Amino acid sequence: MEQEGATKRPGPRLAQGREHVVATVDEIPPGKHKLVPIGRHGVGVYNVNGSFYAIANYCPHQGGPLCSGRARGRTIVDETAPGDSVMVRDLEYIYCPWHQWGFELATGTTAVKPEWSIRTYPVRIVGNDVLVQA
Repeated sequence: MEQEGATKRPGPRLAQGREHVVATVDEIPPGKHKLVPIGRHGVGVYNVNGSFYAIANYCPHQGGPLCSGRARGRTIVDETAPGDSVMVRDLEYIYCPWHQWGFELATGTTAVKPEWSIRTYPVRIVGNDVLVQA
C-alpha cells in the first residue's frame, strides 16, 4: 500500500551499450523531448522538425541536468540592423538550466568551450519506433 506523500521510485534503468526502443514517433512530437533512464544520468531524445537526436542529460560545466533546460535556437548578430540580433536554427540547441551553456543537439558541440562537448547517441526510426543506441 502506497503511503500518502511518499515519493515514487523511478522505473528501472536501461542497460548502457545497447539499442533500445525508447518511444514511438507520435510520443515525441516536433519541438518536444523525452528523458529516458539509460545510464547514470539519463538520455534526452529530441524531435527537431522530424529529425531525432539523443544527448546525455549531463552538462560538462558543473554537472547540471541538461535536459531540464530549454531547446531553442541560437542568437546571432543581425547585420542588417546595427545593434540587433536574431534567433536562428530554432530548437536545434539545448541550454543548461543552471548557467545557460548552449549545445548543438545534432553534434553536441558548444561555442563556450569546444573541448567540453556533450555526448550524443545514434537515433534511428524503424517503422513507428524511435531507437537509441546508448
